[in-house]
Amino acid sequence: MITFVRGKKGYIHLRPGITECSFQEKESKNHINLPFTIRLDSFQIEYYPGTEAPADYVTHFTYSLPGEQVSMQESISMNHIFTLQGYRFYQSSFDDDKQGSWLSVNYDPWGTGVTYIGYILLGLSMICLLFSRKGEFIQLLNHPLLKKGGLFVTFLFCIIGTMQGQKRVLPTLTRAQADSLAYKQVIYNERVAPFNTLARDFVQKLTGNSTYKGLTPEQVLGGWLLHPEVWKDEPMIYIKSTELRHLLGIKAPYVRLSELFNGSVYRLQEYFQQEEKQSKLSKAIQETDEKVGLILMLTNGTIIRLLPDDGSVKPLSKMKIEAEILYNRIPFSKILFMINLSLGLLSFLGLLYYYLKPPYFVTGKRRLLRITNLFFSIALYTTFLFHLSGYCLRWYISGRIPLSNGYETMQFMALCILLVSCLLHRKFPYTLPFGFLLSGFALLVSYLGQMNPQITPLMPVLVSPWLSIHVSLIMMSYALFAFIMLNGILVLCILKKDTTISESANNDERVEQLTLLSRLLLYPATFFLSAGIFLGAVWANVSWGRYWAWDPKEVWALITFLVYGIAFHSHSLHIFRKPLFFHIYMILAFLTVLMTYFGVNYILGGMHSYANS
Repeated sequence: MITFVRGKKGYIHLRPGITECSFQEKESKNHINLPFTIRLDSFQIEYYPGTEAPADYVTHFTYSLPGEQVSMQESISMNHIFTLQGYRFYQSSFDDDKQGSWLSVNYDPWGTGVTYIGYILLGLSMICLLFSRKGEFIQLLNHPLLKKGGLFVTFLFCIIGTMQGQKRVLPTLTRAQADSLAYKQVIYNERVAPFNTLARDFVQKLTGNSTYKGLTPEQVLGGWLLHPEVWKDEPMIYIKSTELRHLLGIKAPYVRLSELFNGSVYRLQEYFQQEEKQSKLSKAIQETDEKVGLILMLTNGTIIRLLPDDGSVKPLSKMKIEAEILYNRIPFSKILFMINLSLGLLSFLGLLYYYLKPPYFVTGKRRLLRITNLFFSIALYTTFLFHLSGYCLRWYISGRIPLSNGYETMQFMALCILLVSCLLHRKFPYTLPFGFLLSGFALLVSYLGQMNPQITPLMPVLVSPWLSIHVSLIMMSYALFAFIMLNGILVLCILKKDTTISESANNDERVEQLTLLSRLLLYPATFFLSAGIFLGAVWANVSWGRYWAWDPKEVWALITFLVYGIAFHSHSLHIFRKPLFFHIYMILAFLTVLMTYFGVNYILGGMHSYANS
């Protein structure tokens, strides 16, 4: 409210050599005088080495205070603002001729200060609430029921992989030539990368798999380059849409490049002009057209960009090349989601078997339970370390924390879930199957191609440490909320079971234990979400001068925070003391998390949408 009443927002347009002493207000379009003058010296776009991807936008200018003869030179860039006498200037845009610069102007000396004080007080109160001896969190932590453990789980699993054999010999490079080519450095996705990365993405885009008929990506790419007249008759362009395949008169899901042309006439062009731009068929045509365009770019020689010989682009070190090729050749997400979902399903069934069977029946199988518990515990630590190694490899390759897009945030969320499960499963055995299942689903979502797995340079506005902290906290909160939701499902399964009087007492204890754990996890989950929200606001304020813009993602994050915050008030809202209502509420509350992360991305859109990242 203070910002709304007292703050001023607008923009100023600078051209070289022209002195400006006012800015145009955003709402009223009135010109507001500045207590100083500002003159543009130059504007420049900095690029990632050897690419056309902008790394930063920099405005160099000179400002003068009234009555002073000395002028001062300063610069403004993304995430580097200029502040003078309460006025903050942010890099916003630039002219088409790349000579002029547009700066956002924000004057909010009172609103920002009051808001930040509120954030600090909120953070301090959360810390006090966690460590206060009289607080509910400490009381829950010391509850005797939480010190009891349980053994569970059963069985083992196996994964059978199959490999598609070659049906006919395709002309291509030898394996030795292809392996040598993999290490060559090229400019790809606006960064320096080994040729293996380009080849792998090419094959993945066309076929949906990283290899084709036992051939390496380099062999496939080499075949297209050397013998396009043969490869154009190879059915390797994957078309998911049955409607488009029917339109083309093709039954199989894979189509030949030659089947998309009638002589020199491109068949998709006619169909695309007839369809509405937002229809499913139109999108399928567009996706297929992108694959065709990729092949034509390759055969025309425009997709492969070698490093220049003049030394203007710094090549990768041998270690980085080895790391990226290793990362490309090990399908971390595919392996982990299959293993984790399989282990999660089996261990969850074992958990239900343990909890829903009579105690005397379980007692006779203690040895089997110990063996299976040990097996799943070792598997949990192994999958965590395997996923951590893949995540660290991506971090090392990209040179930044992998948190910039939907694919990377789902990877981080899976890592957080496995970490929480590793920390809690010995004391709370039911967190083990939850860890497998939740991390498996998170990895499955990232693997399905709904999000972009490519490693690309960050947009200039995303090059900020605030972003990494903000996203990390949010994803950790989502992981804990997911555990609470699964706890609730387990409680409903236990309560639904018909039991004898003796079994009922035992189940009541189990329900109380699960309820205590959910109430315990609710504190760090909600606090992580809260801290993530206001640190995101700080990042936004540092980057473009707005700490809250009522973007759909911001609104739904606030709704999620309020929905979960209600559950803390069991002293005034007595219905939350009933385990059945509490767990049903927690299960339904998780829908707000799903809406915040997935619903906003794919339905509402907005500045925070990962749908196109």
